[in-house]
Amino acid sequence: MRGGSKTFFAASLLLPARVRGPARALYAFCRLADDEIDEGADSRAAVVGLQRRLDDIYEGQPQALGVDAALAAVVHRHQMPRELLDALIEGFFWDTTARSYETLQDVQDYGARVAGTVGAMMAVIMGVRGEAAMARACDLGVAMQLTNIARDVGEDARNARLYLPRQWLREAGVDVHAWMQAPVFCARIASVVQRLLQAADALYAKADHGIAELPRDCRPAIHAARLVYAEIGREIERLGFNSVAHRAMVSKQRKLALLARASGAAVLAPAAPRRSLPVLHAVQFLVDAASVTAPVDGANSRSFDERMGWVIGLTERQALQQQSAAR
Repeated sequence: MRGGSKTFFAASLLLPARVRGPARALYAFCRLADDEIDEGADSRAAVVGLQRRLDDIYEGQPQALGVDAALAAVVHRHQMPRELLDALIEGFFWDTTARSYETLQDVQDYGARVAGTVGAMMAVIMGVRGEAAMARACDLGVAMQLTNIARDVGEDARNARLYLPRQWLREAGVDVHAWMQAPVFCARIASVVQRLLQAADALYAKADHGIAELPRDCRPAIHAARLVYAEIGREIERLGFNSVAHRAMVSKQRKLALLARASGAAVLAPAAPRRSLPVLHAVQFLVDAASVTAPVDGANSRSFDERMGWVIGLTERQALQQQSAAR
């Protein structure tokens, strides 16, 4: 994680130990699975191999690989839905198939698989399985992926990949085929990048309401990841939305400031919205697979600190609901 994603590694340092370990195990499997599919000679064979490894993991007999053993422990301790990992692998496979993304919905479908799944899995290991909270976790994952896409326009195009909605490009007057042959920055590309960042910001705003549903000691880390990723969007803006010739980066100093700011998330978590927020269509299948109406673990299987954290979190959520109802 330290080498592959500095943002997630920094944010993970704010997680409580009971969540940090499982989060790193999930990240390790996701990173290695992505590399196997994207860098191997036969991506379809890599998918088949990963599916077999997941079969073994879910049967309680992981292959003799450290990352598989670690994932097996997470899967069985937290009752991780298999659908989430299957969807993640499907998204990685899409990267190798020259898939065309015509609309924002298509891009969100992709984001749901490669990033919404991660949000859902993080919610699971934090013990949050309510439908609304799960939907917000998926929103955050998709928002982060839209930010990634906006940041990597030039790099993706030079690798013959295009994740910007083609419909938006045509509406802006871009000849998609010609531009992919010679990707250069112009005002029309800038308008599409700006539009995608606006879509990401709308999802970040929705995701903020899910922070209040998290255990108190998990909020700072998730808020930190959200703030740093959204700041990438602000850096793209400062570059005039030119992510063809430049790759926006958040400075170490700015990251530290955002991490410090995120530490107040346990106190400053936004109140629940007055009206229920709709589930993004692209992530509905993830929410259906991962959400439950009651805690997955029985109280007797938790430590005293975990039980008290769950009780405190429940009390806070009830108070927020009462405040919302009183408005």
